[in-house]
Amino acid sequence: MRPVTVAPLIVAALLCVPLAVARYSDRVDRLLCRIGIRLFGDYVDVVVGNRSGRRAALRATHAPTTVRRYGATTLLNATIAVIVGSIVGLYAIWGLLELLSIDPETLRTALPTPLEFLATLGGVPTLPPAELAVLLFGSSLTLGAIAGGGTYWFRWWYPGYVADARARRIEAGLPATVAFMYALSKSGMAFPEIIRIIATQEDTYGEAATEFSVALRSMDTFGTDVITALQTMGRRSPSPQFSEFTENLVSVLQSGQGLGGFLERQYLDYREEAESQQEGILELLATLAEAYVTVLVAGPLFLITVLVVIGIAGSDTIGQLRLVVYVLLPLANLGFIVYLSMVTDKLDPSSGVDEDPDGIDPSSIDGVRSTGGGGSGTGPGPRPHPNVERVRYYRRLQGVRERFGHPIRTLIQQPSLTLAITVPIALAVVFSRLSAALEDGFDAAAVDDTIAVGTFGVVTVFAIAYELHRRRLERIEAAVPDLLDRLASVNEAGLSIVSAIDRVRDSDLGPLSAELDRVWNDVEWGADLQTALHRFEARVGTRSIARVVTLLTESMNASGNLATTLRIAARGAAADRRLKRERRQAMLEYMVVVYVSFLVFLFIIAVLAGYLLPNLPTETVDVGAGSSIDGLGGFSDADADAYATLFYHATLVQGTLSGLIAGQLSTGDIRAGAKHAAAMIALSVILFAILV
Repeated sequence: MRPVTVAPLIVAALLCVPLAVARYSDRVDRLLCRIGIRLFGDYVDVVVGNRSGRRAALRATHAPTTVRRYGATTLLNATIAVIVGSIVGLYAIWGLLELLSIDPETLRTALPTPLEFLATLGGVPTLPPAELAVLLFGSSLTLGAIAGGGTYWFRWWYPGYVADARARRIEAGLPATVAFMYALSKSGMAFPEIIRIIATQEDTYGEAATEFSVALRSMDTFGTDVITALQTMGRRSPSPQFSEFTENLVSVLQSGQGLGGFLERQYLDYREEAESQQEGILELLATLAEAYVTVLVAGPLFLITVLVVIGIAGSDTIGQLRLVVYVLLPLANLGFIVYLSMVTDKLDPSSGVDEDPDGIDPSSIDGVRSTGGGGSGTGPGPRPHPNVERVRYYRRLQGVRERFGHPIRTLIQQPSLTLAITVPIALAVVFSRLSAALEDGFDAAAVDDTIAVGTFGVVTVFAIAYELHRRRLERIEAAVPDLLDRLASVNEAGLSIVSAIDRVRDSDLGPLSAELDRVWNDVEWGADLQTALHRFEARVGTRSIARVVTLLTESMNASGNLATTLRIAARGAAADRRLKRERRQAMLEYMVVVYVSFLVFLFIIAVLAGYLLPNLPTETVDVGAGSSIDGLGGFSDADADAYATLFYHATLVQGTLSGLIAGQLSTGDIRAGAKHAAAMIALSVILFAILV
């Protein structure tokens, strides 16, 4: 290819490079912003800046940019997209014309069987130069306009999408946040301090805490009063429910009414609304489960059966079956998984907190930090004691020692690490069998059993680690309400919170008893209770424990009488557990529906592969009197083997994805479907090993 023919493509690639680099380089991003503002800044001020919806969407996303800067960058990106789209469109139209000018018979010979219908598009005569130039120019401008318009639309649509997602997360975490505010207010803490505490707990209370950081920033940076800061926070929030709560809160603060009573009423209202929302989502899940069985299990099964019958009658349907099994079936199930995750996220917003399981700052040892020489001046300072240096090195290596010294515990705490071990092993075994599969052309049947067993091993190991991890966390979370109730009872009897923990740790709290013993050991070895509780929070790593620890540590700073606060937290934790239990019971029947539908799918496919196809006549049969019957459509043994292989692969694909969907329906987490996927893969492998 001559340089002149690839020069436009090189220009298009060079135009795309700064846009890609700008995502990772602040310097390039600032340069593009300056260019965009210089070219389009005035236009943005006159036209784009007058649209309040776009300004509100950018504010709601907490994007660190202005409308002028974002709009100018959007127009610059759209301009580059127009140029790149026009260049790429020119080559695309030219290539299409070249392809359509090929003889139809030549195309039919080159195309795969499922795509042979495209050969009828060939044979287009060569256009005159003038018509060709007009076609290329018009098509190039059209594709460039589409690329530029799509880029412009996407850049302005995306902030609204992010704002809507933030609004859902804010409303999902609002009941827990209001309960936390209510508990802190009952402990006697001033309301500005409550705002400050919530704003610093983004890891625990999510986007709702992020919204309070707006009010905190207004108070600390701009010196505004609490009322004005809350009003600013409410106006900028993307959640109408949160804005309404803020308006009501401002009204209560201005009127001088009791804050505790208002927060209690709001919490109860949000709790009732959460229960009502769960009922609606469960009804939607019931409809989705029925739709899944009808469309994505019965539908492909019916289509496969029809194609098999057509193939038996005489037409070659191997290509269409491959399209169904390898393309349609996986894409349809994956699309359903994505949509189902959007629905189930609304049910359980309290996902686990990803923190260091050790929970220890390697650079600190009981208040001693590694500052080089230990002094604060310019000199080297006094040399630390050798034992202190040893402990520092010990702490720095503690994470590595914990992970590699206790590999089983590490894999249970982080089930995804099992994939780093099992996937390479499975791939190595598959690659070792590829030589046999590549003899005389690629033979999928030579490695499909290896792939199936390898997938089963990978999924099974992950499922075991995940189930052990999940059940341990569930037992801990189930004991949280009892822990809070017992601490409240002991605290009401006059004991301090430290003595209350010592008294409660001897009771039966399941896995929490061992964790409380470790908390008490930290206290006995000289750590303060707040540090011991934070280490406990890091070891467990669940959001419910994080909320309990945050409430205890912050309430202890306000008052020594924590009984009321603990009772509020216990009621909230018990309500969360009740909702989760009801959800699991309701979703159990949907999981059973998925299992039954897969078993029906497996049964029919096994009948086709194990009984129908092997018993079809494949040769001419002499029936006497000089007459004979030909085989059905010339159906051969090779065709039967090909169909059987496709059926086997169909059950593996459907079993894997149906198992993941079953777990997603039952718990709302796709990782919980690993055990169901392993069971369905095992059923498919065993059944086809017996029949075929």
